[in-house]
Amino acid sequence: MPRARTSPTALPADLTPAAEPAPEAAAADGRLASTESIAQDLATAIVEKRLPPGTWLREEALGRVYTVSRTKIRAALVMLSKDKLIEIIPDKGAFVSRPSVQEAREVFSVRRVLEAEVVRLFIASATPADYQMLEQHIRFERAALRESTTTGRVREKLLGDFHVVLAEAAGNQTLAQLVRDLVARSSLIAMLYDSSNDPHCSSEEHADFLALCKGGNVQAAVASMTEHLQRIEANLALDTGRPDRQLDLVKALLA
Repeated sequence: MPRARTSPTALPADLTPAAEPAPEAAAADGRLASTESIAQDLATAIVEKRLPPGTWLREEALGRVYTVSRTKIRAALVMLSKDKLIEIIPDKGAFVSRPSVQEAREVFSVRRVLEAEVVRLFIASATPADYQMLEQHIRFERAALRESTTTGRVREKLLGDFHVVLAEAAGNQTLAQLVRDLVARSSLIAMLYDSSNDPHCSSEEHADFLALCKGGNVQAAVASMTEHLQRIEANLALDTGRPDRQLDLVKALLA
């Protein structure tokens, strides 16, 4: 999946009073955006919940936003469809994916298996710098939770990024990519099924989990991560259908 990471060394731009930027793929110097940069920009918009499940990604509108041909837009959409972030329906178009209840449960089931292995690898190989990076990320989370102007989507993205940063620090890049993709799909699921997750609780659980890792207690750390993911899944309204959400695509991308 196109990568959309939060830097662990500086406060995320979303925590400043400045408005969110226009699509990054639209180069400021007038150069045409690449297929990869368009795909990454759209992936970021989906993860940040600017493009909710079911949104129709109209090629013509996207071409105007990025000032490129529909052929290049179509190629970017194909890239995203391979990562399950969008669905391309013949004769209808491309839409932000609407995961089924079964898919939602499967995603969290797979996350519990993969992230348990991430925890084992992390504890076995983590350096003091890795712990400092994750502790700093938790400080970012808490800063976002204290800041009244921080949007819900920024808070939730930071909470999801904790799992990505942890996986990257574990040293297995293939595993990290899988976790990154599943976290992005979890964001879609949380949007669609109205998660009631308390972000303060999630951040505290991250801190408690990291303390167990520092103590070298592998079994307890794995159990902590598993219970954390189970609680997040339990807070999803998976027994309730959700209506389509319509919005202005161009305005959403330029928000």
